[in-house]
Amino acid sequence: MRDFRDAKTIAQTLRDELSAKCISITHGESLELVSKLFGLRDWNVLSARIQAERQVVVATSEPPLPQGASLPTVPLRDLVLFPNMIVPLYLGRESSKRAADRAVAHDHRMLVVTQRRAADDHPSPQSLYGVGVTARVLDQIKLDDGSEKLLVKGLERAAIVEMAEGLFLTAEIAPVDKSRNQETRALDLSREVLEEFWLYRNASPSDRAYSGLPHIHDPGDLADAIAPFLVVTIAQRQDLLETSDVVVRFEKLLALMKTDRQVA
Repeated sequence: MRDFRDAKTIAQTLRDELSAKCISITHGESLELVSKLFGLRDWNVLSARIQAERQVVVATSEPPLPQGASLPTVPLRDLVLFPNMIVPLYLGRESSKRAADRAVAHDHRMLVVTQRRAADDHPSPQSLYGVGVTARVLDQIKLDDGSEKLLVKGLERAAIVEMAEGLFLTAEIAPVDKSRNQETRALDLSREVLEEFWLYRNASPSDRAYSGLPHIHDPGDLADAIAPFLVVTIAQRQDLLETSDVVVRFEKLLALMKTDRQVA
């Protein structure tokens, strides 16, 4: 399914179809028509939006990690990080601070993975979930009390192949395959999940906290953006993270939201 980024292709198709019916319009006129189809005032506005989208893609793209890559690993007590989430992390454990230092000294990437038990001060590899998220350290601040504050952005799901212990945890990781089947079903569910989400949060697209959601075009990205807003357990969040098939992930999101609304 095409979106606003395909405007020039759509405009050319429109011109060709009209020409076949002996209706002639200029390329500029076709661009103006397409802009209005997307609910925008004119081509200048649509063109600016396309350019902004491209700049975001360039700014956030990451070189792929090689197969079998190892990353310094930071366990989280009570948070499940999802791809594209930007959150502050407060690190007090020496091993976590050393892992963050290694990440910053190398390419700013590390693995973030949730503990099975939040109270575990010294989690072993066996006490961590098997799927985490690679993350980029955007900022690192050393605090006066000896702890650290990191600002990180989640990148991609990653399965832990092997975990090594030392001065800090290091994980050999493998990518989690994204299911690209049932694209039409995924797009249909995108709309259904958004409609249910407004009811679940008693909100609307105009609410500042959620205003970006309707503009997320990739179904997988939308599912990951909605998941952190749900009031669910850590185990339920982790289950959503480990569900790589976006259709199944949408179905789980719907079930969680509808169950919560019924209880309320």
